[in-house]
Amino acid sequence: MAAQQIKFGILGCAEIARKVSRSISIAPNAILYAVGSRSLEKATKFAKENSFPDSAKVYGSYEAVLDDPEVDAVYVPLPTSLHLKWAVLAAQKKKHLLLEKPVAINVKEFDVILEACEANGVQLMDGTMWMHHPRTAKMKEFLNNPQHFGQLKSVQSIFTFAADSDFLENDIRVKPDLDGLGALGDAGWYCIRSILWANDFDLPKSVTALPGPVFNKAGVILSCGASLHWEDGRVATFICSFQSNLTMDITATGTKGTLHVHDFIIPFEEHKASFTTATETWFNELVSAWVPKPSEHIVMADISQDAHMVKEFSRLVGNIKFEGSKPEKKWPILSRKTQLVLDAVKASIDKGLEPVEIVY
Repeated sequence: MAAQQIKFGILGCAEIARKVSRSISIAPNAILYAVGSRSLEKATKFAKENSFPDSAKVYGSYEAVLDDPEVDAVYVPLPTSLHLKWAVLAAQKKKHLLLEKPVAINVKEFDVILEACEANGVQLMDGTMWMHHPRTAKMKEFLNNPQHFGQLKSVQSIFTFAADSDFLENDIRVKPDLDGLGALGDAGWYCIRSILWANDFDLPKSVTALPGPVFNKAGVILSCGASLHWEDGRVATFICSFQSNLTMDITATGTKGTLHVHDFIIPFEEHKASFTTATETWFNELVSAWVPKPSEHIVMADISQDAHMVKEFSRLVGNIKFEGSKPEKKWPILSRKTQLVLDAVKASIDKGLEPVEIVY
């Protein structure tokens, strides 16, 4: 099995890299092989604190990780403004890419990354972890059931958290030169992905930002929302914010049923997750209760959703490395569609809340 493990290098020592380092160590087909930082001291400290094996390589630059011939894949948790440079260089060095979200500042930049990946036979996947939880597939079974759910009509998604004063002043996600998309890029990405997921990744015809976006003094979005519209009448809305209490909900409503999930991005418990469904619900005779009541479904996970993500990514990389397979195109397509809608929301905000048409 060890011979089949994918050797990971990590570019940078971001906070999220601690979590993904743990995921790599848990996934049975992956191994922590190298970490690089702009400071050798910082990289050494990171490796020590995050249970890297003694054999792991520690480098004082990102380039050194990419130049290591033993590294199969790299995890890139760098600020969004640096993705274009380092993702393209990684692809050119034939390193498969697990790329943090948002994948780029805009879809134009992401297309350059995609071109580099395609030209070099490199697998790309973004770091949207909840997509890989076993619960997600179970929820999709319900949405795809014509008897229990019917046809999708609307989706509401929300991801907010109340950032503290230090975050709002110093975090990279509020700096225009690092992560200029702010709450839209960080939290909004998840909301947009959930809406597209519920819609089988059928892109909306148009997007309109909701009134009242909030910006910091540097012009970075701290809170915003949008409505999405399809030609057949389907609608969706989302809210994302750094200024409201922790909430991460999806409500998907069909002609026959409703799906509710209250912890879709990070489950309340690591190895146990739930969602509720309701089919053809109505009221009792006195209109004092629901009949039938919604049912709760519990899904157990043997490993964390982030480890599932690493496992699936490593499986795809292993297929390429050991079996001569081609990169799986599904994941880059989903990333691009999510970025495309995100770009449209940003454009609508910039244009004074005008509707923006989606052109694939």
